[in-house]
This record gives sequence, structure tokens and C-alpha cells, in this order.
Amino acid sequence: MKTHPILKSIIPVLEGIANTFGKNCEVALHDFSSPQNSIIAIVNGHVTGRDVGSPLPETISKVLKSDNVENLINYKNKGKDGKILKSSALFIKDENGKPVGCLTINIDISEFIMVKNTLSEFCDVADTNEEAREAYTGSVSDVLESIVNTTLENYGKPVNFMSKEEKVQVVKMLDEKGTFLIRGAVDYVAKILCVSRYTIYNYLDEIRVGEEFGKY
Repeated sequence: MKTHPILKSIIPVLEGIANTFGKNCEVALHDFSSPQNSIIAIVNGHVTGRDVGSPLPETISKVLKSDNVENLINYKNKGKDGKILKSSALFIKDENGKPVGCLTINIDISEFIMVKNTLSEFCDVADTNEEAREAYTGSVSDVLESIVNTTLENYGKPVNFMSKEEKVQVVKMLDEKGTFLIRGAVDYVAKILCVSRYTIYNYLDEIRVGEEFGKY
């Protein structure tokens, strides 16, 4: 199918944006006429592991199905390997206002998150007037997501930088909070840590044995 002229005119812009923000900035151009292989141009595809011909992301597909197609700016995203991404999607419309494609920007901020956490820990001071508290509301899945997100934030290291031993430590922290008593927790944690559900079970077995012999 022939690429829309508006999209063709934007292709040269990709290189400029990517070069401005560096190697950790992926810029891709999508053609909505072919959702299954929507990417027609991409720079720094190593950030998400995509290439020309890759399909339209689910996030973009959901927006297109809504009644109001608006740009998505600076939303938190995650790569398949656990990278933490700062993402934006700018929708491109024809002369009739119909979306024909979009420009997506994904910046890997994993290293910046590590620096942020290091600085936060260094600048942390005790507030004797603030009581420790935990408040979980919503559905069971919301509770599970909240526990996992809080645990990862407190650990202070993006998943894609974690070693196997560090992932075991995260699983141990979650186990101590009773996370795996929640239905579906094993599958969810496996997805977040970018491992299989069987690996999570192996981690839990390793933790049990380690506790028995005083390792953990």
C-alpha cells in the first residue's frame, strides 16, 4: 500500500530528533494503513528491539479505538527486557482530520532512574512527625501491582540492570510481604522481572533452601 505523502515528508525528521537526544532515544514512524507492520522508518531501534515492519503497539491501538485521538506525552513505558522508558506518541492527521500515522519517541531512562534513586537515598532524612503507613485500595490486581511497584521502587534498580541474585532478593522481599498468596502473583511477577513463571518457582525454592541453611 502506498505511503501517505504526509508521512513521507516526516521521515527525515526522525534522524534529527534521535541525534539530538542520543543513542538511548528511539524515534519511529507508524503508518496506520498497515497495523500489522506499521513501522515504516525507525532510528535507534535497539532501545525496544523493533525494526521496520514491526506492528503497531497496543497502547496506540487503544487510542485509535477511542472517540478522542489525542497525543500521548511523557507516559511511563517498559521494554521487553525491563528497560524503563519515557514515551510519547504524536498523531499525524490528513487534511480531513483522520489519523494516518504517528511519530513515537521512546527514551531509555533506566540509568537516570538509578541516579535518581541514589540521590534520593543520599538526601533522605528522617521525619519524626510522619507515621509509617500503608494503604492499599481497589481490586486485588491493584493491590498486587501496588505491592510489586513499591518493592521495585524501594529496591532502587531497574529490572534490566538486575542480576539473577538481585531478582531472587526482590522475590524474597515480595514473598515476605505475602505477595505470592495472591492469585496470579507468580505470573505477574514473572512478567515484571522478565523471567518465566517456572523461574519464579525456582527462586522461591532457592529462598526456602537458603533460609533452612542460613543463607537468607
